[in-house]
Amino acid sequence: MRRWIIAAAALPLLLALAGCEQMPGARAEAHPPLRPDRILDFHTLYNQNCQACHGADGQNGPAIDLANPEYLTMTDDATLRKIIASGMPGTQMPAWAQSAGGMLTDQQIDAIVSGMRKEWAKPDVFAGVTPPPLQQPAGGDADHGEQAYQAHCAMCHNGPARQQLTSSVYLSLISDDALRSIIVAGRPDIGQPDWRHDSAKGAPETPLTGQQITDIVAYLGSLRKPAMVSAAPIPVPPRR
Repeated sequence: MRRWIIAAAALPLLLALAGCEQMPGARAEAHPPLRPDRILDFHTLYNQNCQACHGADGQNGPAIDLANPEYLTMTDDATLRKIIASGMPGTQMPAWAQSAGGMLTDQQIDAIVSGMRKEWAKPDVFAGVTPPPLQQPAGGDADHGEQAYQAHCAMCHNGPARQQLTSSVYLSLISDDALRSIIVAGRPDIGQPDWRHDSAKGAPETPLTGQQITDIVAYLGSLRKPAMVSAAPIPVPPRR
């Protein structure tokens, strides 16, 4: 009888302790947080590591919009992995791979690349048209490039509403390949057309040729000032 009395007296205390687990603020151990290097969800990885430069949902950031289906169609997975892992020289894009001093594993970089494809790629975006390559070749003619720039670009980019492409400060922060990528693929998030629609207002819409693009980039590159380029900040990704 004594044992039953003790058990009955202890029962309310046991029930109260069990109820504490359900109270607000109680620690839940069922799903402990993942280690940072175990996170493979694309949206989490993108928001934590890419959004600040490339914008929410891949658009409207200071860097190229990754949600541009034209850019994704022209850039294969191996190139995207290389850019994310090793950075892009001449730009503010740092190396993110752990092997290069960054904080992302190879599996996380693969998750970002595959997530970009799933969310934003449109394989038929060019409808059979072959775009110029995104890589800037050697041998551009800066004089011809200036003429092409004045004919196709200056009307918009000399105004206050658009990026001043001839600014030495801007050019010190962007590489030739990055400039060419924007000219070829455009930036639809900010109204920058692709190479097929880069024409002055009122002029017939004639696509830029590959040579014109090469020459425009050569002209813009000739406006860089070495002192500004050497003084440009070196991008460094977060470290664990």
